[in-house]
Amino acid sequence: MLGIDPGLTRCGVGIVDVLPDRRVSLVHVGVIRTPADAELPARLLAISEGIGAAIAEFRPDAVAVERVFAQQNLRTVMGTAQASGIAVAKAAEAGLAVALHTPSEVKAAITGYGSADKAQVGAMVARVLGLAEAPKPADASDALALAICHGWRGGATAPDAGEAGGLTPAQRAWRAAEKASAKRRL
Repeated sequence: MLGIDPGLTRCGVGIVDVLPDRRVSLVHVGVIRTPADAELPARLLAISEGIGAAIAEFRPDAVAVERVFAQQNLRTVMGTAQASGIAVAKAAEAGLAVALHTPSEVKAAITGYGSADKAQVGAMVARVLGLAEAPKPADASDALALAICHGWRGGATAPDAGEAGGLTPAQRAWRAAEKASAKRRL
């Protein structure tokens, strides 16, 4: 499972293996960095090449990307959206399933609290992976959190696996709760 925390200056890349019993092991974590003063095409190319290299080397079965949401700083959201588009395109190019998760979804999956701060997310990522400390910078921890969230939500199984489809009881309960919540919003 590959998680990508998109950004132009720092794009987090985290790869984990998620077993059906929800145990998670670290495969790779890193950050693709681009200089803020570089031209946009060069920055996007560097991100594309970095993501492509991670996909080629580690061969994940799916990709989870943080869903871009509107912020007050339009310049920041545009850069994040561009990096996100690159991530989705590289996954599609490799024939991988792509899922988009909001920051609050990821925080809720990892910490149990959708408004957790970055320190709480990092601490739980470290705990889940059995690490002495959270990977730095936060973009690396966030990428791992995305991968873990997606794996725990059934991403490690085929997207069309159906209700049982190899899901753990916890994953089935999560899926049922999501469906019930969606029905209430309608």
